[in-house]
Amino acid sequence: MARSLDFDTDYEVIQPPGMINLNRDDLVVICGPRLSPLIAQVLESDSNIAFDRDERGWFLVDRNENKVYRSPMDEGTPSDYAYLGKLPRLDGRGNFLYIAGIHAVGAAGVVHFLDGHVSELYREVKDARFSAIVHCTFDEDTRKIRTSKVATPIYKQNGR
Repeated sequence: MARSLDFDTDYEVIQPPGMINLNRDDLVVICGPRLSPLIAQVLESDSNIAFDRDERGWFLVDRNENKVYRSPMDEGTPSDYAYLGKLPRLDGRGNFLYIAGIHAVGAAGVVHFLDGHVSELYREVKDARFSAIVHCTFDEDTRKIRTSKVATPIYKQNGR
């Protein structure tokens, strides 16, 4: 999908301990904060949405609504939540697109959402940093995404 949008990007796997060069053009990162301390630090710059964890596991928080999003997958329901946002590069010379599900299938849900809504999303946010939580449902056997939609407002860097 990135190549179809004219991103000049290659596929690479982030290896432990999760170090990645975030200072690149056309960068899309799909990696949870658990796997990359660097990503976890950059995520702290988002004042609207955050990952957190407790004894029950990882979850997402909409800080503006003070609402917690836990994965229905943990209770046996074939759906998940994921983070979608444009975060700042460490060199201060741009942004990168960041995607992370509470579980891996949630990230696939974001890609499904973007596949059908990337033009609409761009019209809304243009070049601004943003973040949102995406909800998806999937087939229990194949894990193929069935539906995807934004579960929160699309927050621009300084609020809605």
